[in-house]
Amino acid sequence: MAAKILIIDDEPSILNLVSAYLRPEGFEVYTASDGPSGLKAARACKPDLIVLDLMLPGMDGLEVLNRLRRESNVYVILLTARTEETDKIVGLSIGADDYVTKPFSPRELVARIKAALRRMQLISQEEHEGILNFRHVQIDLDARRVFVEGKEVELTATEFELLKALAQNAGRVMTRERLLEKIWETDYYGDARVIDVHVGHIRQKLGRPEWIATVRGVGYRFEDERA
Repeated sequence: MAAKILIIDDEPSILNLVSAYLRPEGFEVYTASDGPSGLKAARACKPDLIVLDLMLPGMDGLEVLNRLRRESNVYVILLTARTEETDKIVGLSIGADDYVTKPFSPRELVARIKAALRRMQLISQEEHEGILNFRHVQIDLDARRVFVEGKEVELTATEFELLKALAQNAGRVMTRERLLEKIWETDYYGDARVIDVHVGHIRQKLGRPEWIATVRGVGYRFEDERA
């Protein structure tokens, strides 16, 4: 069954270009040109992945993303012409998984979409992995749930995968490049700083930043003690 991709962008040229690259790859492509219709399309077609522009009429992309995250964990790639880091950080903070800055290569975007879908397929096919127990943090790998001292913490799909990778290698340094490879695969074209933003959000949600130590110039190390 073909994966469903929803593209939400107010530029017809972008919709046509990305659709033209995705359809020959076997994807079922849906499009919307403003925020309200994009949200409606997402609810109707239930896509496997959404490419979402930040600058949209009717309802901007951040508001669309915020509403989506109240009801769906669908993988979201932000598409933005803005150069300010704040826009990307805000988007990631409310649940985006990745971002691409305009102007962009359609081939790069298709590669990122394929990598994201492959990763999601692998997750769905994983055998029972059990639970990672630490002194303060418990990670149920099968249910994809995280608890801090018995209280559940809500993470996005990408945040969960990052925490899982760090926790499975507790006490060892994970470089940004290694984390990118594990989460987004080797054909990731983006900025390694996306790791820093996601790790910052995980720290905030766990409530104890020191559990994920920064190894300056290298990467991160998970430091909660094994139970």
